[in-house]
Amino acid sequence: MAPTDETGQAAQQSSASGTTPPVRPPADGAGANGRMPRWLPRAMVLALALVAAFQLGSWAFHQLTGLLVNILIAFFLALAIEPAVSWMASRGLRRGLAAFIVFIAVMIVSAGFVTLLGSVLADQIIKLIEGFPEYLDSVIHWINTHFKTDLKRVDIQEGLLRSDWLRNYVQNSATGVLDVSAQVIGGLFQLLTIALFSFYFAADGPRLRRAICSVLPPARQAEVLRAWEIAVNKTGGYIYSRGLMALISGVAHFVLLQALGVPYAPVLAVWVGLVSQFIPTIGTYLAGALPMLIAFTVDPWYALWVLIFVVIYQQFENYVLQPKLTSKTVDIHPAVAFGSVIAGTALLGAVGALIAIPAIATLQAFLGAYVKRYDVTDDPRVHGHRRRGEGPGLLERAKGLWERRREAERPEGRGPGQNSS
Repeated sequence: MAPTDETGQAAQQSSASGTTPPVRPPADGAGANGRMPRWLPRAMVLALALVAAFQLGSWAFHQLTGLLVNILIAFFLALAIEPAVSWMASRGLRRGLAAFIVFIAVMIVSAGFVTLLGSVLADQIIKLIEGFPEYLDSVIHWINTHFKTDLKRVDIQEGLLRSDWLRNYVQNSATGVLDVSAQVIGGLFQLLTIALFSFYFAADGPRLRRAICSVLPPARQAEVLRAWEIAVNKTGGYIYSRGLMALISGVAHFVLLQALGVPYAPVLAVWVGLVSQFIPTIGTYLAGALPMLIAFTVDPWYALWVLIFVVIYQQFENYVLQPKLTSKTVDIHPAVAFGSVIAGTALLGAVGALIAIPAIATLQAFLGAYVKRYDVTDDPRVHGHRRRGEGPGLLERAKGLWERRREAERPEGRGPGQNSS
């Protein structure tokens, strides 16, 4: 204890004499000697590790974006066929076999539709190529008649065959064949991936739900199962209601096209029904373009009749048919549906446009189950009407407007009771 007492006495004497006592270096060693704090290297290593993990995760996410989109499509497709698979499984059929039967049925219908549509397009292209010389002769005759020229089809054909533009176009087309083939192979592989994941999601749906619920507490398990049930009901209801409306639309357009004598009426009716219902917002216009084009080749007036029928039927579907069929499945406001389609297209392209409406309907139903609602007061303003006695009536407003107009037209300095004489 002696040295301590001596140190204290020396400090007191130095303070009393006015000199500053010596300052001890801090315990962590980051003082006047300029040594690095002990926590700084570990912080730098942690920051570098976080940056590296973020870069690795971003790179992996960009590499797996296509796979994640395919899984998302497969999940919604599995939700759409879940009611049919569950119904067949409840009748004693194995769930895997039920999912296989549903997928085979969907593939047969899709392949048949694509085959029929492809045959129609190929036939029309062949007819267009065969009739091209006649079209070219009519165009040349019209040009020679109106512009006093002497064009011949043989000269035009020879000029096209010798042109550098045609040679470059053929070379680019030959090069593009390989790109198209690669895209076709990639598309087939993508469809196979979606089909496999959809089959596994549909066949092992209960196992997947049990695996998710096994890592959650009981309260969260009930919420997950409720959300899953809502998603199945909304997605399945959307698909089935759209399918029913596609059937009605196809039958109606088949009757019209058959009555007009338009060729390929059954295939065109199926085209109109599917495209108008399963491509949101612009599907109606895309669906009506092909029948109008083929009807125009028969008679231009037939194309006009098809256009009129498409517009009238669209109004009937929007205001009569669709509210009744979708009131219990995907009852969302048209503005919300349009906005969701735009947002889905911006995020995921065509895939986002297809799954936007069932996704928003699922979210709306899930939030509606937990948002508390109250009875709305019986006020005319709720219905868009003004209360009686609030503000001037129509006659009073018209009278006031007329008086203000007369006051504005009266010359300055003349009162309302003065005459012009």
